[in-house]
Amino acid sequence: MTDINVLAVQQWVNATYQAAPGYIRCPEDGLTGWATVLSLTQALQYELGIRPTVQNFGPGTFTAVKKRNLLPLAETNTNLIRVYNAGLWCKGYWASTDLGVWSTQSQSSLAQLFTDAGIAYGNQGWPHICKALMRMDQFRLGGSGDLTVQKLQQRLNSRYTVGLGIPAMSLAPCDGVPSRDLQNALIMAVQYEIGVDINSINGYFGPGTQAGLKTKGSVSPLPSDLRYLFRSACYLNSPVPPGVAYQPIDIETGDPTPSHLAWLRAFQQFTQIPQTATNDFATWAELLISTGDSTRPGAACDGIAEITAERGQALYAAGYRIVGRYLDEHLPPTDPYYLGKALKPGEPQTILNAGLRLFPIFQYNGTVLANFTYDKGYDQGAVAHNKAVEHKLPAGTCIYFAVDYDALDADVDSNVKPYFQGVQAALAAAGNRYTFGVYGARNVCTRISREVGAKWSLVAAMSWQYSGNLGVRMPENWAFDQIREYELQPGWGLDHDVWRADGDPGVSSLDEGI
Repeated sequence: MTDINVLAVQQWVNATYQAAPGYIRCPEDGLTGWATVLSLTQALQYELGIRPTVQNFGPGTFTAVKKRNLLPLAETNTNLIRVYNAGLWCKGYWASTDLGVWSTQSQSSLAQLFTDAGIAYGNQGWPHICKALMRMDQFRLGGSGDLTVQKLQQRLNSRYTVGLGIPAMSLAPCDGVPSRDLQNALIMAVQYEIGVDINSINGYFGPGTQAGLKTKGSVSPLPSDLRYLFRSACYLNSPVPPGVAYQPIDIETGDPTPSHLAWLRAFQQFTQIPQTATNDFATWAELLISTGDSTRPGAACDGIAEITAERGQALYAAGYRIVGRYLDEHLPPTDPYYLGKALKPGEPQTILNAGLRLFPIFQYNGTVLANFTYDKGYDQGAVAHNKAVEHKLPAGTCIYFAVDYDALDADVDSNVKPYFQGVQAALAAAGNRYTFGVYGARNVCTRISREVGAKWSLVAAMSWQYSGNLGVRMPENWAFDQIREYELQPGWGLDHDVWRADGDPGVSSLDEGI
């Protein structure tokens, strides 16, 4: 809905800064959005003496605000007051209708924003609040927000971002909605509590973080702040099938309660890690990132190389019991990007002869959004059916169709869902001999399973920093969890997967009657 105050902001910022170096005009439509707050960011930079202006509130802008060290109530630059009032309007807080006046309403709204963000009003938190005004992050509980999640967001802001001043941290949104930003902030808070140097904290789940979790993170009882973070991570990963929810009261409780221990066991069972009901490394890793402990055992693998008799024996000896292979390849052998990844004639039987099972994957250029349309889904579903028949795969086999990039929700809505609807229609037109699964990040797997009906999920967990993985719960119908890429033998690369015990059984015999 058009807001006359936002429209006034847009008209003012465009008229005032149109000649500023680097300035990009925002639409004058009365609608709050990134274009408007980024133009305001450039206005802020101009008034702080930054040239050229850019559409990014980076370290230089943050430092300039901090160095000026003036809250709006003490500000003497009228244009900066206009920027701050404009930021409040765009954030959804009432401000002065005269942008050049810092009114009692402006001051009241700013104080409320500090409170909503979980931080004390004052100069220490002001640069962070100023940055928040120049972004679209929300700090009030939304319709889908959760009060317990909001309390975590506010605590992260109060203790770690502002209180301790961890350089890599910005204010987490306080809308009560789990997100990639929240999960990243949670990881950085954990890094601090396990002793990572404050200037080295970066949200990356690297060797130092892993070592800290294996020592300081695995003691019992945990120090109170680390215990709070561990249990908050449990809450963010709740519920787990069959509907076991983590109780908010357990987050603040000192001793492990029966409900806390029961949830831990349910989570560990669901994700197929040891059921210790403790804060061991495997559990920490599974709570924080999609790969979990990437060194843990797995009975499945997948790859592009042909499985010969010798390779089948090597896989079995390495502990694998099922292998994923591609049904086809869209490139001809003459193409420089040809991989030769398709199943070869007789290869499925070779796999079975080695004591292994097979799960089929289908991917035609699945790294590009343009590949995902209803028509291409239908065409590729038909090809997948024909190739599965050609290789004598039995009825009921699940074929995993790949979304091999970080597809955002908008991508899923516009392209990925229609693609899978096309796949579904093609398999139905061929008699529903085969079912379809989805290969992708957690969010893609969950949405396609719920909204289109994919039977099983092959989770692309290795890219744990994907927006579709970080801060997203494991799909309920996961069958394979792809957690590590490595070479089993020189020149023979594999993806190492965890195979769910009660998941997709895969292909254990061929149908010689087709």
